[in-house]
Amino acid sequence: MSDPHNNTGLLGSPQGARIALLIITLALVLMGTVMVYSAGSIEALSEGASPESYLIKHAAYGCIGIICGVVVWKVIPYAAWRGPLLWGVWAAAIVMLVLTSVMGIVGLGAQRWLVLGPISLQPSEFAKIALVMMTVHQFALLREGQSSGRDFLVRVGVLVLIPLLFLYKTQSDLGTTAIIAVGILAVMWLGEVPKKWIAIICGALVVFVIIAIFGTGYRSDRMVYLHPWDDGEDGYGKGLQIIRSYCSLADGGLFGVGLGNSRGKYSFLPESETDFIFAIVVEELGMLGGIVVIGLFVGMLFAGIAIARQSSDSFGTMLAGSLTSMIVFQAFLNISCVIGILPTTGKPLPFVSSGGSSLIASLIMVGLVLAVSEGAGTSDVYERRRANLRVVRAVPDSDSPQRMRSRRSESRSMRGRGRR
Repeated sequence: MSDPHNNTGLLGSPQGARIALLIITLALVLMGTVMVYSAGSIEALSEGASPESYLIKHAAYGCIGIICGVVVWKVIPYAAWRGPLLWGVWAAAIVMLVLTSVMGIVGLGAQRWLVLGPISLQPSEFAKIALVMMTVHQFALLREGQSSGRDFLVRVGVLVLIPLLFLYKTQSDLGTTAIIAVGILAVMWLGEVPKKWIAIICGALVVFVIIAIFGTGYRSDRMVYLHPWDDGEDGYGKGLQIIRSYCSLADGGLFGVGLGNSRGKYSFLPESETDFIFAIVVEELGMLGGIVVIGLFVGMLFAGIAIARQSSDSFGTMLAGSLTSMIVFQAFLNISCVIGILPTTGKPLPFVSSGGSSLIASLIMVGLVLAVSEGAGTSDVYERRRANLRVVRAVPDSDSPQRMRSRRSESRSMRGRGRR
């Protein structure tokens, strides 16, 4: 952790980093609301609903997410997540994952949705927060000497790795598994784990991803993104979605075709309001609009890491840094899939894509990062008060305790030589 008073610029203080994170989040949410309305209106009409239905649902989820984010920011001190509250959230996440595997709803070929009365949610979006927070807690206990290395490994294995593998196995969700893995790696990095161990774990994760992709038929089929026109159906088979994404990106040019004027959203580009909404952003707002979105997520990364560095304890540092890393990694994972750098993963663009669980979970994570920022600001006040007290009570260098002890030692040595 670094001293925030030694930093300069907007992100050099907890308040500056907090304001930057708030502005960036607000900008992404507003852009998402506009783009969901633009991209989702046609899809809503094709479903027999009103053009505003996607907008209304997105706005409602956004309000719920903002309320949840403000509660975890302003009402719950982040240190409270080291007690029973964390265990309760972790237990609820595990229960939802189990219920999803038993009675979950299948959508787009995967059983990842849970319907509880009128509420439909994707538990994995909330499980990733609980699992990473539990990892942070266990690392904090280890760093503080409250847990031995053996106990730490056992707890992380039982409380984090087994639920993570359960999520991957039951929901076949490699994307969420990768996002959580990145969050855990961020915890290790911020927790000052030796680079050698981080490199070893990264290597193991790469091997796991390769096996997961090429060991499963439908995932290996997605590698067609490398040559989508050679999908065996002249680009109308498994390569269709990425080809249509390329078309929307190309139509946008530098300045776009204008807000609301996308052609890709007219059932031309599948999932245009969710996984591939970035293509609609670029088509309507141009490459400049896409660069703005990318820039906002880069700014979020800098703001979140600044808050992490300014935290008054290692728990806050690891918490803010890992949650920020997960949000930004998911954003660039989605964008990479849309522009053809990576195969499709089915992960939404945080704050922008249509999807209630993703939006609420992302806003909760921002609230947790802001809570760490609040703690850092409070710590600064106390540090300044203590510094003022030290200035008042400071003694001249000539009379410092070290100098006085040195003088007494010299005096005793002189008396001893005199007696001899």
